[in-house]
Amino acid sequence: MTHHPLIIVATADEESTMDGARLLARLKRPKAKYCVIGEPTDLTPVHMHKGVMMESLTVTGRSGHSSDPQMGRNAIDGMMRVLTDLSAWRESLKQQSNPAFLVPYTTLNFGHICGGDNPNRICPQCVLNFDLRPLPGMSGAQLRQELRERIARVLDDTDLDFEMTSLMSGIEPFSSGDDSVLARELSGISGKAPITVAFGTEAPFFKELGCDTVVFGPGRIDQANQPDEYIELSALDETVRMLRRLIHRCCMTG
Repeated sequence: MTHHPLIIVATADEESTMDGARLLARLKRPKAKYCVIGEPTDLTPVHMHKGVMMESLTVTGRSGHSSDPQMGRNAIDGMMRVLTDLSAWRESLKQQSNPAFLVPYTTLNFGHICGGDNPNRICPQCVLNFDLRPLPGMSGAQLRQELRERIARVLDDTDLDFEMTSLMSGIEPFSSGDDSVLARELSGISGKAPITVAFGTEAPFFKELGCDTVVFGPGRIDQANQPDEYIELSALDETVRMLRRLIHRCCMTG
């Protein structure tokens, strides 16, 4: 019989920046064969989730009086061009799909826009904040590069400037892989087939460490972050029972 160690990792700020998991990935530790990420999955193994990107675009022009448009450069006009182009890009993203997800394609949401301060003043600056949820297999860095290239091309024949910044570091899409032993074990223990979710977790960082990683835990995501957030005691009892079986299989036998 081969014995393997059990490591319990508590990370900082897993709800937003995930700085703790990011630091572990940079330090390349701990080394482990398997990793269970505790999230409210209703005790169903999650083997894939989308990535999360939140970006901000600022288009800058020059203010002036509306009576003479040639005296300024209207940032809203430039943002209208960008929105038209990104709307077309959003439709093209639907061509790459994964039927395992409820929404099977990468989503792009225009969440917040702000520009100008007076109807008789040429708008000098317009800001757009948006959200991208890419599918597994896509790269956040590549998507950001494509965004910059598209925006630069759209505004190339204007006198407008633009700047893109990330509102968060971003979470890469995650897949445990078709050969995940852990997903298969948790599926057998729970009696539930692995599923996908659209929210992000720390799973990509632990997979980067070389762990066979699955997201699994008690509670439901629709109960999370609510004023009356709770987990039923019966679900905790069931979690303990399942984890005991998993520990026995993964830590007590080779």
